[in-house]
Amino acid sequence: MEAIPQPTFTPRPSQQIILDTLLNAAGPARLGVSAVPGSGKTHILSYLASELVQRVEDDQEVLIVTLVNAAVDNFRRRVDGFVRAQGLLPGFNYRVCTLHSLANEIVKQRPSLVGLSQDFIIVDDRTAQYILQEVVDSWLAGNLDVIEDYLLPTVQIQALMRQSLPDLVKSVAQHFIKRAKDLRLAPYQLEDAYRRKRESLPLAQLSLDIYRDYQNRLARTGVDFDDLIRLAFQAIELDPDFLARLRHKWPYILEDEAQDSSLLQEQILDSLTGPAGTWVRVGDPNQAIYETFTTADPENLRAFLARDGVISLPMPESGRSSQSIIDLANYLIDWTMSEHPQPPVQSALGPPPIQPTPPGDPQTNPADRPEAIYFRSEKYRPQQEIQAIIRSVKRWLEKNQDKTVAILDPRNKRGVDVANALRRAEVPYVELLNSTAATRSTAGVLGNVLKHLARPEDARQLSTVFQVWQRHDWDLEDLQPIFQWVEQTLKNCPRVEDYLWPRLGHDWLAQQLEQLAEEHPDWAVEAELAVDHPEPAVSTEADLLEADRAEPMITPPNPLVQVEKYLRDFKALLRRWQDAAILPIDQLILVLAQDLFDNPADLALAHKFAVVLRRTAIDQPSYRLPQFVEELAEIARNQRRFLGFDEDSVGFEPPKGKVTVSTMHRAKGLEWDRVYLMGLNNYSFPSGLPMDSYFSEKWFVRDSLNLEAEVLAQLAALANQIPYQEGLATEAARLDLVKERLRLLFVGMTRAKQELVVTWNTGQQYPNKPDNLPAAPFVALQTWWEENGGRG
Repeated sequence: MEAIPQPTFTPRPSQQIILDTLLNAAGPARLGVSAVPGSGKTHILSYLASELVQRVEDDQEVLIVTLVNAAVDNFRRRVDGFVRAQGLLPGFNYRVCTLHSLANEIVKQRPSLVGLSQDFIIVDDRTAQYILQEVVDSWLAGNLDVIEDYLLPTVQIQALMRQSLPDLVKSVAQHFIKRAKDLRLAPYQLEDAYRRKRESLPLAQLSLDIYRDYQNRLARTGVDFDDLIRLAFQAIELDPDFLARLRHKWPYILEDEAQDSSLLQEQILDSLTGPAGTWVRVGDPNQAIYETFTTADPENLRAFLARDGVISLPMPESGRSSQSIIDLANYLIDWTMSEHPQPPVQSALGPPPIQPTPPGDPQTNPADRPEAIYFRSEKYRPQQEIQAIIRSVKRWLEKNQDKTVAILDPRNKRGVDVANALRRAEVPYVELLNSTAATRSTAGVLGNVLKHLARPEDARQLSTVFQVWQRHDWDLEDLQPIFQWVEQTLKNCPRVEDYLWPRLGHDWLAQQLEQLAEEHPDWAVEAELAVDHPEPAVSTEADLLEADRAEPMITPPNPLVQVEKYLRDFKALLRRWQDAAILPIDQLILVLAQDLFDNPADLALAHKFAVVLRRTAIDQPSYRLPQFVEELAEIARNQRRFLGFDEDSVGFEPPKGKVTVSTMHRAKGLEWDRVYLMGLNNYSFPSGLPMDSYFSEKWFVRDSLNLEAEVLAQLAALANQIPYQEGLATEAARLDLVKERLRLLFVGMTRAKQELVVTWNTGQQYPNKPDNLPAAPFVALQTWWEENGGRG
């Protein structure tokens, strides 16, 4: 039988200190490790676990806690390899899990202790979101005046009610509920606090109303993930004997990605460790980039590292990047700590600085190529920026098929735009976005047709369905005049039934064709061929902003005939779909798919959507077309991943010869030979300066308030019985966002091994809106690079 290759591990100097400190400790220890990007923290934790396994008793385990499920398999494989190399049988006396699965195990051992039945159910995020949305919709129906007080007096409420306002109220309530559960505050406790608080806190009141109703509805189904963490801590707090048994079972706890733990998660592990256990926390506060989405706070890890009795050690060596990339990342730390224009933000990044690996290290740093680092100063419009990057990466790939490359943007929506542009340019790519292009496209097509069937009288939606139907030909220039006329005409149709089901004397289609013939007598002219301009020669990266090539344009003959054919075919299709609208949702989806798709992959996706929606219809018998539309819209808008169609970033291997398109968040933990960072303007990366704007502040909310931040401040005022002053939380949230964006930039830069291209854009153009400016850290990095021997 062929021998299984065994892993080898040669500790770096800092790793050796960590191993010596822990393995030679006379008794229990608490150790905090600040690990820079690419320093091998998964490797050191896995090796450490294999050493500690030899020290536990038969009924004990080394517990390894990580952030996400996909990382569990990665850790388990590495620990298995090291354990096997020690001559031991893998799979025994150690456990790798996420904190949520750990909490689930704790609660399942003593469910009655926290008021749950033996067969309690954990509600998944999708179901929890449905329940919350139902509660929010119900609350809005009777309490619109409460949230109306926070809106600009000039806004049209009904227009906002279609999506923006429900989304905002849901987000406000969700922030409140998550924080309340992290503080272990139940609705009844907050209601009691509100009665004692002699101050109006409208956002806290509305969120408390939603929290109470959400928990009541949730209780009929099960518990959500936030409840699981809270109940796990409650269980070990209520039963000292139970806690003692768990402490004996897990004498060593190793925690990965500690910078992303919430305070409650930290408290659980702290309690499980106790006075006789050993707890190792490995993380990097400089890479804490999830504050916006979770209750995590990097200050928790920093406070732990500074705590009395905690041994704090750095792990600064990294073999990932070249010296120039390391120098840039370290300068960002230095600039932030000493020169950032907002002093409260200067703590966003801190030591240790990144160091290259020592001579003889198995992972030597890539050869330095300062000439391959560019900070582009061009004032791009958003679409220009995308096109410039596409041209650049296409040329680069032609000469570098054996290397990896990524295009990273801070926003998922822009990542979708980049993916679409790569597809049109026939550049091979893979995605690490919330859902793949195929899933988004298929869900979007079906969702828009369902929306029309749910609102058949809506002419604007009718126009959108025409675009969906002709989506493959929509960009063809020879058909643009025809499509534009049809789109606008459908949008202005006063009575859709007069088009689809005309009465005698009310044939809208016939009337429009007569009017078109009168307005466009020139549409029957012969075709003319536009001039084709050759593509300009490109030799260097300095030509990144080249002019778009003019494509040949042919004016089609007999547009009148084509318009009539499009409108009559579209009419027949719509009537067929309306007849099918009485079918069950899964059958309706399959009927639509037959008419809308011919690609086998799209048909397969549509079939899977049909299966999912049928299951939803069984679970939610009250659902009608509008609810199924929203289900598909969530996938099309990238608000959640669709199980079974997307790759997870953990375990993902960047392919050679293809572009990886990702958000900067999803890129964490990965690396590429060449990285494009785009969108570094003062909107996506604000710095607290007067000209900056903040995407966390909605345009329709008065006084530029951040309502999510304000509701958390009102919750704090409620829980601690302290005064609340409107606006202070918004100012603090701005600074928190500035800090997080500096860390996100740090993460993005340290994905690059050798080559880095950084660009910015002026943002979308709106009336009375000034152009965005290059972000302050972009300017600082560009200036430093130009002054220290790099090419701009």
